[in-house]
Amino acid sequence: MKSILVIDDEKEICESINMILEYENYHVEYETDALKGITKLEFSNYDALLLDIQMPGMNGFEVLKWLGENDIEISVIMISAHNSIENAIKATKLGAFDFIEKPIDRDKLLISIRNAVGQTNLKRENVKLKENLSKKDAIIGESSAIKSILQNAERVAKTEARVLITGENGTGKELIARAIHKHSNRVDKELVEVNCAAIPNELIESELFGHEKGSFTGATNRRIGKFEQANGSTLFLDEIGDMSLQAQAKVLRAIEDGKIERVGGSEKISVDVRIISATNKDLKEEIKNGNFREDLYHRLNVIPIHVPALRDRVEDIPILINYFIDDICRKNGFPSKNVSQQAVEYLMNLEWTGNVRELRNLIERIVIMVPETEINISDVKKLIPFSESKFDDLLDISNSFQEFKEKSEKAFIEKQLEANSWNISKTAETLGIQRSHLYSKMKKYEIEKGSE
Repeated sequence: MKSILVIDDEKEICESINMILEYENYHVEYETDALKGITKLEFSNYDALLLDIQMPGMNGFEVLKWLGENDIEISVIMISAHNSIENAIKATKLGAFDFIEKPIDRDKLLISIRNAVGQTNLKRENVKLKENLSKKDAIIGESSAIKSILQNAERVAKTEARVLITGENGTGKELIARAIHKHSNRVDKELVEVNCAAIPNELIESELFGHEKGSFTGATNRRIGKFEQANGSTLFLDEIGDMSLQAQAKVLRAIEDGKIERVGGSEKISVDVRIISATNKDLKEEIKNGNFREDLYHRLNVIPIHVPALRDRVEDIPILINYFIDDICRKNGFPSKNVSQQAVEYLMNLEWTGNVRELRNLIERIVIMVPETEINISDVKKLIPFSESKFDDLLDISNSFQEFKEKSEKAFIEKQLEANSWNISKTAETLGIQRSHLYSKMKKYEIEKGSE
């Protein structure tokens, strides 16, 4: 049932409105004292407010102003016996939704109330959506590394400098890119994102630069590419280390000339694009191996930002755990849950090869699968990717935290290799690392099939 508040110093008017609206299944409360009315507004959520203009003590305009100053989202219908243009204009400027003249017409009142309630719901949905989007892109952490990254991101955001964000998979590179755009002078336009690793080499140029109709088989219509879509905004090239050399050459030319050509076209199209790129690869190594252009690297790497692995900022793990639990419980309608200190310390000692993304996935698994509101270490051990006994053995034989980390990583890699029947490509994909990186780890830990 929708709830309506009436503030009018004439009790007869309040009772008349109450009778009309309650008959239409609205819940109605009223106050003849404006100060008592704003107290109700402060502590209760109403769907609409009917507000008289001329009242002793505090008039309707002052109440409207108070609502704005206190960020109370409610649609206000002004009611007055003095239907002047000046009053209507003033009420509108102060945020009033509608204006009704006394004596109140029943049909007009009902129409205005229905529309006002709809407007209030829309406002609240927008606020909720913005809060959800803000939480989705939140960068959580209090470590010195994260604080430094956020400071650098904010400093570079207002400039036009290109930024290269590096870090392992799952560290949150895309969140840094979004934060830079959010604080930039281009925030009025949407950030355009491209995952270069997810697009086949034969289609990457069309994705970036667009194509003309008939330029290749299947090109039945003209397509506008990401560079044109990002004109006046920011283009985020994620996993740029996976881009083909041919596409790299065209990106370099677009940066240098500020112009692009669609595939199959000859027209030079001017674009004003700020580029932020990210990669989990060592681009200097890729340059040595002939997989990445050195001139493009220097163009992109004007401002380098490195996002550390989660294992290098373990002090952020308790904060992330609490944040993920609150978020997951809220989204699923679960009661709030707590994690024991012992369980938190256990989680802090894991390797987290999948970084923050892996931690969130595990916390979501724990929150969903553990029905109790108190999560202890035994709950965590049951749902961890490797067995409790193997983990406890590692604790017993490790003489230092570094030794423990290395033995944990070795055990985890061995388990994933076994799970994927020692298929290197599938195991690397599961771990979220490159095959070359996995080979290096196997060499470091002397992992071979049948070596256990």
